[in-house]
Amino acid sequence: MNAAPRFPPEPPDEPERAHAPEPGWRRPRLTPSLAEAYRTIPIPQMSWWRKAFAFAGPGYLVAVGYMDPGNWATDIAGGSAYGYQLLSVVLLSNLMAVLLQGLASKLGIVTGRDLAQACRDHYSRPVSLFLWVICELAIAACDLAEVIGAAIALNLLFGMPLVVGVCFTALDVLVVLWLQHRGYRLLEALVVGLIATIGCAFLFEILVSRPDAGAVAAGFLPTTRIVRDPAMLYLAMGILGATVMPHNLYLHSSIVQTRRYAENAHGKREAVRFAFLDSTVALTFALFINGAILIMSAATFHRAGLQNVAEIQDAYRLLTPLLNVKAASAVFALALLASGLNSTLTGTLAGQIVMEGFLHIRLRPWIRRLITRLIAIVPAVIVAAVYGESGTAKLLLLSQVVLSVQLSFAVFPLVRFTSDRAKMGEFVSRSWSKGLAYGTAAAIAALNAWLLWQLFSR
Repeated sequence: MNAAPRFPPEPPDEPERAHAPEPGWRRPRLTPSLAEAYRTIPIPQMSWWRKAFAFAGPGYLVAVGYMDPGNWATDIAGGSAYGYQLLSVVLLSNLMAVLLQGLASKLGIVTGRDLAQACRDHYSRPVSLFLWVICELAIAACDLAEVIGAAIALNLLFGMPLVVGVCFTALDVLVVLWLQHRGYRLLEALVVGLIATIGCAFLFEILVSRPDAGAVAAGFLPTTRIVRDPAMLYLAMGILGATVMPHNLYLHSSIVQTRRYAENAHGKREAVRFAFLDSTVALTFALFINGAILIMSAATFHRAGLQNVAEIQDAYRLLTPLLNVKAASAVFALALLASGLNSTLTGTLAGQIVMEGFLHIRLRPWIRRLITRLIAIVPAVIVAAVYGESGTAKLLLLSQVVLSVQLSFAVFPLVRFTSDRAKMGEFVSRSWSKGLAYGTAAAIAALNAWLLWQLFSR
């Protein structure tokens, strides 16, 4: 088994002098992001199942972003307003996520660079800084949804005021720091445990809400109404933004490098295959949870004639009386708390990777997390204090639409790099994969343009 290569820290003013750059790149590889976890998890050269288990983990950290509280807001609003019709958008978004996350993991494994480092190397400094700012805005929007969601859960379960709950979420800095010192595998185990909690909670909600199986199946078939109805398109774009998150592409391209695979053609090929399996299985769980939220909303609220349920708090209050099951609301709130806690853990890693990759600046994790938290907490506190519960749903939906609009700025560079033979060598995307990836990127950009035109032409 190959030993982990060492990349000594480079002086900020002359990072290119120590090593020669690989073919296709302008600069040599620098110190990897998340250096404390880089290649710390060994891969056993034994059975297929042992290898698959060793590679399992990064996909679940990525999948967390696909089931965060922002998804809840869009799925609840979509299910109550349009029944099962937006299930096709949930499915399509998930298929896009499988493709794009697979490309992100392949970029990290093959090149030894995460997406942020690749952008910094390939583009000019002004363009790279622009992409960094755009990505930081996406992280702030996502973090905002997580803060609001966790605060709502604390309010529903323990009666904690929203403003206090928003401030309380800043304490997750201590949790992340403790987990980082205890080992990266422990962090992955905690994330998987919280995902299992959410999954079990919504399996319960599906069983007690008794959805129409035929209508559910029909909902997975797309309809042209989605693009003809501006309100429906707005929700669809919110679901897309809540599902395929730009910073998850940066995150995945880095955390796959925590595995100590052999850095030769055979080792990288095996790592790419197992990483894709890991993320596909994890994202299948995310598809189940997102679909379950929308199905529960449609079966409970839309069927009862309540088509304007967009607030998570309203969903919590209505579940028990509508379903006539006492535990329905409590289980819902518990799953929301697990979702909020999970999302904040992975948000810490994503923020660290983006800042280190684009700027090659390394801050202490607690400083980086506090900065990110303040960006999210300040507007959340203002909204909670001024508008109370009535403003949280609109803020959650808007944050997901912002994510969707920013998505193209991460997708196009990712597709560009993985389609470049000079950078990827024999691992370059095949023609069909390249066409599918560019088609996905173009579709996302076109839908965003259409959404903006609909919003500003009213």
